[in-house]
Amino acid sequence: MRVTKAIREEQLAILEATYKDRKTALHYNSPFELLVAVVLSAQCTDERVNKITARIFPRLNTPAKMGRLTQAELEEEIRDCGLFRSKAQHLLATCTRLLEEYHGEVPRTKKELMTLPGVGQKTANVLVSVLYDEPAIAVDTHVFRVANRLGLARGKDVTIVERKLERNIPREKWSQAHHWLIWHGRLICKARRPLCASCPLRHVCPIGVRQEPADSV
Repeated sequence: MRVTKAIREEQLAILEATYKDRKTALHYNSPFELLVAVVLSAQCTDERVNKITARIFPRLNTPAKMGRLTQAELEEEIRDCGLFRSKAQHLLATCTRLLEEYHGEVPRTKKELMTLPGVGQKTANVLVSVLYDEPAIAVDTHVFRVANRLGLARGKDVTIVERKLERNIPREKWSQAHHWLIWHGRLICKARRPLCASCPLRHVCPIGVRQEPADSV
């Protein structure tokens, strides 16, 4: 199945109709809390992150409060999160940077955000998109998988996929489409056992179309 411009447009229309009201699954009440949650979410489920942040945010919801902890103390607070040692190190260094250079506030630009320890392009894209309504597409594992399977943007690394998604999706819909692809990957287009039989995109998906004859037997 050749994925044409018309098919990509139909894919996006279906994704929008299906997931238009979906937002980030991470729980937060401030820019700093979202920054912490996104850093913790690397190689960790949002469900797990929300359990951790529900436990720590009542006490550690500002750079000043979190920054008072030692490395060992913060590690203990987030021990049930993957890569907790490196994340604790990055978060403490970020707290110091925020207090020393940004008056305790989370900066608003991608360039500034990416100077913070542990904040790469994906995290910066999430933050400017969710917090400041700046068009951005953060390519996580769900976005990468779904974009490749649909043929919406094929590539072997996240940078290529991000660039192709930016070309194939109208700029004004970048931020929303990021959430559509994430939710589709979580709920239907799963990594190991995608639910093709119940997928609303099946007829415009190269993988779904190939599976139709077998499913109908």
